[in-house]
Amino acid sequence: MPELPEVETIVRDLRDRIIGKKIVQVEVLLKRIVKGKFNDFLTVLQYNKIIQIERRGKLIIFWLADKKHFLLIHLRMTGQLVYCKKDNIIAGGHSDKNQVACKPNPHTRVVISFADKSKLLFNDLRTFGYLQIVEIDELEKITGNFGLEAMEIDFKYLKSFIRTKTASIKTLLLNQNLIAGIGNIYADEALFLAGIRPVRPAFSLSDIEIKKLAKSIKQVLQKAIQNRGTTFNNYVDASGNKGEFVKMLNVYGRKGEECRRCGAIIQKIKVTQRGTSYCGGCQS
Repeated sequence: MPELPEVETIVRDLRDRIIGKKIVQVEVLLKRIVKGKFNDFLTVLQYNKIIQIERRGKLIIFWLADKKHFLLIHLRMTGQLVYCKKDNIIAGGHSDKNQVACKPNPHTRVVISFADKSKLLFNDLRTFGYLQIVEIDELEKITGNFGLEAMEIDFKYLKSFIRTKTASIKTLLLNQNLIAGIGNIYADEALFLAGIRPVRPAFSLSDIEIKKLAKSIKQVLQKAIQNRGTTFNNYVDASGNKGEFVKMLNVYGRKGEECRRCGAIIQKIKVTQRGTSYCGGCQS
């Protein structure tokens, strides 16, 4: 699943390519991928323009020129956005690079065509992602359920809820209502950097550990964004390239390998039904 760094990379790259372009056609190939009133979705987008693109957590928000509506896109597990203009194709999302093309494939769910003949395709193998048209009040309601952006958290914010929770610290990091944007990859990596085991009850963390964790979360995310995210299962970023952060992972995806720091063997367990990797030598 694309997490904050991958979605941020997609948003930054698409800003350079689709802002200000007039939408001339919207084709929905799978109706249930669209949330809300289907006819409104088509009517609002037709002949509208995208004037800004933002990210909130893992949600992509397209501001529309009518200044009344917003297009929301959530990639979830297997969603992919493909932008193409003639032979210039870029993609962002969780899919096979071989399926990145300027024409629909069996997993294409929506095609948005612009006046300059360019297109934006939404592909989704498992159809967990969605597109939705909302007005400002509904947008505020949706984003209001998100916690503080992961890049903005600090010691004070983390401590405000960690000390009252009996759940594991990994579980809390994945809770989008508390912290927006962190997923499995970056939760594991931040906990490794902070030297904290994922299964530790949140309330057991000391002030020093909470400070380390707040710092580690920002460090991991910043480095991942700089390196265009992490590649797994052929993840392709918005330039059609694989994220380079995969080469820098310390624990995630490295079960059975030696820890680069202490030499212990990386272990993998289940936490909140999610595969969780950690180093027993570095994390306590």
